[in-house]
Amino acid sequence: MIKDIKILKTQVLSDNWYTLRKITFQFTKKNGEIITQDREAYDRGNGATILLYNQDKKTVILTRQFRLPTYTNGNETGMMIESCAGLLDKDNAEDCIRRETEEETGYVVKDVKKVFEAYMSPGSVTEILYFFIAAYSKDMKVSEGGGVEHEEENIEVLEMPFEEALKMINTGEIKDAKTIMLIQHLRLQGII
Repeated sequence: MIKDIKILKTQVLSDNWYTLRKITFQFTKKNGEIITQDREAYDRGNGATILLYNQDKKTVILTRQFRLPTYTNGNETGMMIESCAGLLDKDNAEDCIRRETEEETGYVVKDVKKVFEAYMSPGSVTEILYFFIAAYSKDMKVSEGGGVEHEEENIEVLEMPFEEALKMINTGEIKDAKTIMLIQHLRLQGII
């Protein structure tokens, strides 16, 4: 257990895409020893993610898009299958995920349900992610989705059987943590 945490110095290392800071801080250990450490923290803002599901058809809506960091770390194509997600910017989590759902998937969802929130990489990234689920039906589809042009998004919308998505976790075709968590949530809660 640590206590008496004090930020001594914060230095911006990069402010290009998001903000990378080097933070010097001090804390007191349980035995009373005072420790000073430097850590880097990447601040990309907070986000929200959603998994759309259809109980009657037993299907889910996912997206596929290129993710450069995965490409540089062994993903040969750089393509990732994911649940719809986006940064909050200045919205609250529910407004954000409604907007992102329409932009990325083309669906306007009526009732979204927040199921939990989680820090996705707490050792180095400040982001907290808000997780949602929502039922969808064909009549909620208002466009092809695919993202917004000014953000240069190139998103493919995938509708697939829930059981196939579940199997894709085991085969490694789905490696995105937020997506795995939401698929497992649907199964654990018996929603599909």
